[in-house]
Amino acid sequence: MESNTSFKTTDQYYLSPELGSIVNMAMRMDRPLLLTGEPGTGKTQLAFEISRSLEMPIEVLRAKSTIRGEEVCYVQDTVLRLNDARFGVGGTGREVNNFYDYIIWGPIGRAFRSKERVVLLIDEIDKTESDVQDNLLDVLEDKEFTIREVNDRVRAEQPPVIIITSNAKRELSDPFLRRCFCHHIAFPTSEEMQAIVDLHFPNLDKDLRDVAITLFYELRSRGYDKPPATSELLNWLQALQHAGVVPEGDLHSLPFVGILLKRTEDILRFRQHR
Repeated sequence: MESNTSFKTTDQYYLSPELGSIVNMAMRMDRPLLLTGEPGTGKTQLAFEISRSLEMPIEVLRAKSTIRGEEVCYVQDTVLRLNDARFGVGGTGREVNNFYDYIIWGPIGRAFRSKERVVLLIDEIDKTESDVQDNLLDVLEDKEFTIREVNDRVRAEQPPVIIITSNAKRELSDPFLRRCFCHHIAFPTSEEMQAIVDLHFPNLDKDLRDVAITLFYELRSRGYDKPPATSELLNWLQALQHAGVVPEGDLHSLPFVGILLKRTEDILRFRQHR
């Protein structure tokens, strides 16, 4: 990425000035950007939109509780190697004595070995243990890792744009936070939501947009266990368009409530109060 290239609001992503400034500073300074905020506020989508708009490949690491730091860089396919040693490699082109013929590169390994700069998304890092988080940040900060079986170092040819997301399921360690730029994506105001909707539905009837947004925020204010997020609103608007329906100005006759509310308890509670 050229030094004068910056990420801006696109036809698919509304970028607030504060978020835009820290995204671009993180890219210029090669620092990981940690994004927090409730689900549906666009944390994960941001990485894909940077990739799309700046025409950069993307590598994605979906974090989980069982993940180990090494496997996100590389793993050795020992089963295949043993199989080749026993039965022969045939016409595969592999050589049993060549360790690298049996390497499977993980998202970080692929990102570091790429000849061009890529976006590296580490999604929902809070699902991992704190020692895994710190080990990952060591690798990302040093921009290199060691293949311990052959004691070779793999260093990033181009430092990736690193976007890390967290839903705050688990506290992140202080060393982890210290090494990141951090930004909390607050839930959009109604004015910001209008801008987001206009990006996704430029030809949407304004009356439909306004009444839908009003009902959406009224529904969110009722304290449901999983209040509807931006993605639910966009899906709901698409359904309303398909059905040719403009909802009335109250929640009693709300159409397609199952697009906005996802948990059974919330839907039952909505029906009770309706």
